[in-house]
Amino acid sequence: MRRLIPDPGPTDLESELEAYRPFEHALEDRPWVAVNMITTLDGRASISGRSKELGSEADTEHLLGLRTRFDAVMIGGGTMRAERYGRIISRPEFRQRRQSAGLEEDALAVIISGDLDLPFDAPLFTDGNGRVVIFTRKNQAPETETPVELVTFDGLIDSADVLAHLRREEGVRAVLCEGGPHLFGQLVAGDLVDDLFLTITPVATGGDAPRILESNLPEEARFELVGLNEADGDLFARYRRA
Repeated sequence: MRRLIPDPGPTDLESELEAYRPFEHALEDRPWVAVNMITTLDGRASISGRSKELGSEADTEHLLGLRTRFDAVMIGGGTMRAERYGRIISRPEFRQRRQSAGLEEDALAVIISGDLDLPFDAPLFTDGNGRVVIFTRKNQAPETETPVELVTFDGLIDSADVLAHLRREEGVRAVLCEGGPHLFGQLVAGDLVDDLFLTITPVATGGDAPRILESNLPEEARFELVGLNEADGDLFARYRRA
């Protein structure tokens, strides 16, 4: 890995993440919010419905490394159905790294799924480790090995209300959102994104795959580039709300 902005030169992922401590910047009414997305050169978020198909080994390491810096990892129901998540912090060395930073061994898994249409046979639910909180309109879920708590809403599930609950009831100081495009759009529309990590992979796909952001925004959202690294042909950009 090499750093392009700022201070060009050789670097490594662990060094880059060591200084990144979003949990120190929690707001009074909500956690610090970062979003991590991957895009093709033509702005697409997936191949054959899965973002995982776009990722290189370097991107996978970047994604897993970022998870060591947050109290919680949040996804939408569509992302859970497509990617079938397992244990959020799967590697023992990464769990140790979290503990060294003063975080819980496992990140809290947060899913927003109004209709609770989720693959409850996926490893996240069958592994038995960590904990899952689902924001939904339903009031009952299947029994799972991994502890699951439902937070029930009537009608529209507002991202701001989800974040307020996580801060107030779960003590979450920093949350990493991994998509998908509709949830990313809701967060941007609500002016709730503090950091954006965007991997740009050197592939163009065309077709009708979703863009990385699928939402009508009330006005354009502006971000400032604060860091740019390169590895295996991928660009790893970090933006901060302008």
